[in-house]
Amino acid sequence: MLDWRRCRWQIIATLEMSIMTLSHGIALGWLSPIAAHLASDKTPLEEKLNVYQASWVGSLIAIGAFFSNIFTGIPLYYCGRKPVMYFLAFPHAIHWILIYFATSVTYLYVARFLAGMTGGSILIVFPIFVSEIADTNIRGALTSTIICATSTGVLLGFTLGHFLDYSVLPCIMLLLPLIYLASITFLPETPLFLIRAGKTEKAEKSFYFYKNLSDEDAETKKQFKEFEEGHSIVVEQVSVSDYCNKEAWKAYGLIYVLLFTHQMSGNFAIITYATTIFKHLNNDFHVNLSAIGLGVSQLLGMMIAIVLVDRVGRRILLLSSMAGMAAGELTIVCLKYFASMQFLKEHGWFGLVTMCLISLIAGIGVGSLTFLVVVELLPHKIISIGCSMCMVQLSIFAFMTLKIYPVMIEEHGLGPTMLMSASVLLVALTILGIFLPETKNKKLA
Repeated sequence: MLDWRRCRWQIIATLEMSIMTLSHGIALGWLSPIAAHLASDKTPLEEKLNVYQASWVGSLIAIGAFFSNIFTGIPLYYCGRKPVMYFLAFPHAIHWILIYFATSVTYLYVARFLAGMTGGSILIVFPIFVSEIADTNIRGALTSTIICATSTGVLLGFTLGHFLDYSVLPCIMLLLPLIYLASITFLPETPLFLIRAGKTEKAEKSFYFYKNLSDEDAETKKQFKEFEEGHSIVVEQVSVSDYCNKEAWKAYGLIYVLLFTHQMSGNFAIITYATTIFKHLNNDFHVNLSAIGLGVSQLLGMMIAIVLVDRVGRRILLLSSMAGMAAGELTIVCLKYFASMQFLKEHGWFGLVTMCLISLIAGIGVGSLTFLVVVELLPHKIISIGCSMCMVQLSIFAFMTLKIYPVMIEEHGLGPTMLMSASVLLVALTILGIFLPETKNKKLA
């Protein structure tokens, strides 16, 4: 049962961080409806966008994330979570400014790179911050809320990109990073980081703040003392051996399978290139409106994950999500290989419904829980730099996927592309079904 009084500031802090993930999600979703506009005669650019330029615009977000992943871990470890959280707003705001003033595709390349820098840091610092302030019984739901905000942003990006003029959205979006900066200013650093930094007095105040406890009560002082003793291991000096022991290597192996699957399953690429996919399905509905339906489905899936993650656990939701996505993608493969053009035209709704189901099922597990499980699998002693290392690998996988997907669909068709993603899901389902532990009640120490 949720104790609202105790968890109030944990929830408020999560919602404040969700402002930035919402804004980042809008940046992700905006590309799908606007790509067709940029490739048309009505483009605001000097020249129409071609398929290879579009693939670079899509994939440069992963390169930006790659660079931010490399450098985020060091300030996160030495300076704390808050300075990194402040930094996020600046590349994100510049990204929207560049989009507004864009006259050539180069502006979009730089803008997407900066959006990637924001997204790469978000995936490291926010899950860590939440895991360090949240009670165990709501840790999964709060982390999933942050990812859900991204999905909400993607849906808004689809919708606003479809209905608003190209130059209007960037002006509106500059407000969100300002609101985000103002809201997080009053949040203290996490008690766990402050303990590791040897700032016990500040850690105690932070602990009372996030648990909404009185600093004068003997019982609350006892709770902090137990918290301090339980996490004293993180004060110890980290050595190279901490990154190379058996526990760490096992975590890396499972995490890399999770991250590879997160990208190559099509979870992110399907959203990014939704309009292209619906064109190949001969969908009679407006492709941008179909993409909005895809965003609604993923958002619904993530809401289901928020409700279930701390009840049924991470493992069963992840594995069920992988199995369901594979089944849906194999259905699309069968449609492309065996259904006639006449069938696709007369039953265009079938492809739309199948893609929406894939997106819904992805939201329940693969899309919403991957980053939570990454944080929970890593030994907390190495979580700052270890998480940064893992997200570097994610950025490489994301770049591969975003670069491959549009070209592969264009040159080989949707069927082979979906077959590739379904195969990845089935292999991952086998590996993780055998080796992935449940992390629901794991103590982060």
